[in-house]
Amino acid sequence: MNRRRFLQASAAAPALWTGSCTRQQVIPGQIVGASASIGHRLRDLRALPKPSRFLKADVIIAGGGIAGLAAAHQLQKTGVQNFVVLDLESAAGGNSISGRNAVSAYPWGAHYVPLPGRDCHEILAFFEEIGLIQGHDAAGRPIYDELALCHEAHERLFIHGQWESGLQPRTGLKPSEKEEFEAFDAVIQSFQERRAFTLPLDRSSRDPAWLELDRLTMSAWMAQQGWTSIPLRWYVDYCCRDDFGGSIDQVSAWAGIHYFASRSGEAANATRGTVLTWPEGNGYLVNQLVKSLQSRLLPGHVILHMQQEKNTVQTDAMDVSTGEVIRFESRAAVCAMPRFIAQRLIPGLPTFALSYAPWVVTNLTLDELPPSPGVLPAWDSVIYRGPALGYINATHQGLNAVPQATVITHYDVLSDRPPQQARQWMQSQSHADWCQRVFAHLQPAHPDLPDHVQQVDVWLWGHGMIRPDPGFIWGTDRAQMLQQRPPMFFAHSDMSGMSLFEEAYTRGVWVADEVRTWLG
Repeated sequence: MNRRRFLQASAAAPALWTGSCTRQQVIPGQIVGASASIGHRLRDLRALPKPSRFLKADVIIAGGGIAGLAAAHQLQKTGVQNFVVLDLESAAGGNSISGRNAVSAYPWGAHYVPLPGRDCHEILAFFEEIGLIQGHDAAGRPIYDELALCHEAHERLFIHGQWESGLQPRTGLKPSEKEEFEAFDAVIQSFQERRAFTLPLDRSSRDPAWLELDRLTMSAWMAQQGWTSIPLRWYVDYCCRDDFGGSIDQVSAWAGIHYFASRSGEAANATRGTVLTWPEGNGYLVNQLVKSLQSRLLPGHVILHMQQEKNTVQTDAMDVSTGEVIRFESRAAVCAMPRFIAQRLIPGLPTFALSYAPWVVTNLTLDELPPSPGVLPAWDSVIYRGPALGYINATHQGLNAVPQATVITHYDVLSDRPPQQARQWMQSQSHADWCQRVFAHLQPAHPDLPDHVQQVDVWLWGHGMIRPDPGFIWGTDRAQMLQQRPPMFFAHSDMSGMSLFEEAYTRGVWVADEVRTWLG
């Protein structure tokens, strides 16, 4: 801390946090989202309000997450212009939305995309379109925009009292523990070589031997392999919680293996395993999708009801700011909402008991990231065997050689209790409670973190992402969810069982092509 910062801290001393103080710091910030209360009020209404205005369109897209935006983008590219995108939140993007303050842009959810593999045709085409892919080398490998490739250092792990590079525990392992890591990596490599697991997942191998893995938990499959070491099980558990919102005892083995084996993308100017990221996370990709939509995108509109009437679809939506209800009549409609919402709003739609993981995302604005022993700050920082998932440094992708103030995005998945209980509990917590929780999670690595906090904002994702429980990905429920019902079509990552950008975007493109064919 330099002299100026010391004097600033001294001037604010009455409000500072100290371990010995009985009065706690009142930290600026708020719980900013999501807009669950609006949906809850409408869910409990005995009668829906009547529309006072009527509009027509060729296509209505209900939901402005990645799938809905991708569908709109594809429709526009293929000549369908008379469409409207409706979304509840004040800004589109679903769980890829982002925020910004005077220090930096930052994510409120999804924050990276792995290098797309060869089967991600739609993603690769989109990345070329927006300039993320700037060419190809002689071997055909994409050349990516250097500013989008994750800068060094990528990841670090706080273990044995200091930070070390990477997320796999390496130091202090017993020989048997090292052998298990080597065996695990070898099995994953063999799956990659066979291309048994790929993105989008419906292009994966349908070999019955692999599909059977969907019936097991990841924990059970690891036990079958004889892998019992605590470091390996922690590492795989961390990855499952990070991508699926569930532990190795909760998610399908097929999904768990897919997390590792599907990451086969290559680049001419980056090593395999590199990711694409931005200060605002996947909000960057959202901005690319929405910039051409203009008046076709209507945020702040909550869907009340969708129903087929003869050869059209009627969609009732309420303008949250005015309370006005508008009825849209369209030749086709794309339901790009999560399935648990869709099956409440669309009469006759089959209902399924789906698992959704609750998440808490906290953005902490700091005067500086406090130093900590070990390797220098990385993009992703994780505490070994910690209860949360660690944090992303939003200014890591910046070009400032000596960054000062920053924003760190802390991810906390509530997988330690049944989802419904977790949702009820999270709604009972105050802003001060969430601040205390984050400080406690990061205390081993940053005991003085509260002294550097300028603001803390919190986003509660009650249904943050669908969780791929055993039997869902290759079971009958998902097979039924994949069936389209023209003139009503469906596009959402729920139809994949994995809340991934690649899945949502691809489903949006696929459904847009089906809608265009339907429209003739």
